[in-house]
Amino acid sequence: MIRNPIHRVLSTIRRRQVRCLLLGGQACIVYGAAEFSRDTDLAVMPDQETFDRFNAALRDLKAECVAVPPFRRKFLERGHAIHFRCAGEDVQGMRIDILSHMRGVDPFPALWARRHSLTLDDGESIDVMALPDLVQAKKTQRDKDWPMLRRLLEADYFAYGQNPRRESALFWLRELRTVSLLREVAQRYPAELRETIARRPLLSSLDQPDNSLIEKALEQEATAEREADRLYWLPLKKELEQLRHSQGR
Repeated sequence: MIRNPIHRVLSTIRRRQVRCLLLGGQACIVYGAAEFSRDTDLAVMPDQETFDRFNAALRDLKAECVAVPPFRRKFLERGHAIHFRCAGEDVQGMRIDILSHMRGVDPFPALWARRHSLTLDDGESIDVMALPDLVQAKKTQRDKDWPMLRRLLEADYFAYGQNPRRESALFWLRELRTVSLLREVAQRYPAELRETIARRPLLSSLDQPDNSLIEKALEQEATAEREADRLYWLPLKKELEQLRHSQGR
């Protein structure tokens, strides 16, 4: 499920009792939507105790910060991602990216309360961001995230669609990006459809035989999310440029 160097990174972080959640490509693997990645992406609690514990894990992995901003709590609290490269045995070259705040995603304590915990074959446990939170975190301006978002949702539907909970039907109606599956859920759960249409108006087009209407609405929905993500990161990117300039990079 998770490549050995990444497993080593995660076990080291867990041994230091860092409160963090796996997200990114490795979390997608956990949920059945395979995505190759040599990076370990983590959401971390932005408090001093977590900062100190994570710093100890970085020393164990011989990891150093490789870009701006530097590893300081204030940058995590502002929403920046911080990047590290490992030089330790068995993890040479592994990258670790951490952040504490994401656009449209609840604060870390809520994410932690909803986390998905699983045990690997060797008995090691890892904590993964809950699927609804991961889906929201994937709504970025990056082209590669949108096909993965679709695969994540399809994998969840095919895994649990035969006998879902009501909450799952509502989740699929809010988030699925595959027209045929949206139609299937809408037909099976008309009450949940009526409850969700106000939040996602494109669902009102599902009774139309022409797929182009709903496909266009899905594209517009993605475009709006991409733009919102661009605007969210704009001031943070400006701050990074100022940091690079001040450091002569």
